[in-house]
Amino acid sequence: MAYEMEDIRISQEIFYYLLEHHEIREEAESRLYQAYAENEQIQNLVKSQGEMASSSIERYGEVIYLIPQEENHFLGFSKAQLKAALCKSGGTDRDYFLSQFVILTLLTEFYDGQGRSSKARDFLRVGEVQNSISAYLKAGAGSSEQEQSEQGIAFAAMYEAYEALRSDEKGSRAKTTKEGFLHHILKFLEKQGLIEYVEEDEMIQTTKKLDNFMDWNLLNQNHYMRVRRVLGIEEESR
Repeated sequence: MAYEMEDIRISQEIFYYLLEHHEIREEAESRLYQAYAENEQIQNLVKSQGEMASSSIERYGEVIYLIPQEENHFLGFSKAQLKAALCKSGGTDRDYFLSQFVILTLLTEFYDGQGRSSKARDFLRVGEVQNSISAYLKAGAGSSEQEQSEQGIAFAAMYEAYEALRSDEKGSRAKTTKEGFLHHILKFLEKQGLIEYVEEDEMIQTTKKLDNFMDWNLLNQNHYMRVRRVLGIEEESR
């Protein structure tokens, strides 16, 4: 297919903007947004550039997002980078997997994969999240090794890593405490524009960016049931 030079130029401008800002909002950059949304050839060119950069380009509502693929360590985060950001100094793989489990638990508490929107509630208290993490880990660690193997989740190792963290009722920010470990994960998610973390009220809210991503990409019914099975809360068939 032959493309007009002007379409190629605009597609490059859009992709460069996405590289710099990771998203294009219609209200902030209407010219680029409309060029992408209204011109299929420009859209195909931008998506093709995204594929070459191991990323996908998705439009959710009034925002176009650049989403790095899982192994894209240039535009996204490597395992080592995430471990350094989320875990204590010298953290092991089990600490890293625990941090990912905490994020999964947070998402599950906010979204239920049902109805027109996957979102189930508007806010969570930090204490609620801590209680859910403890409950899921304890239940998972109590299952048999075969069950854990089938689920692909090393609950026993994560539960051991979680219990190795100290408890501090004074709200320590050290990554060696349960409270500090969760705090740094929440601050990381806030920095990525996925949640709003009101520290003084110990309250967590999701952003429109995360809501859109969960509604349009992650929590279709198959993904939703898979997540519930991983956490050991699969509902009985109706």
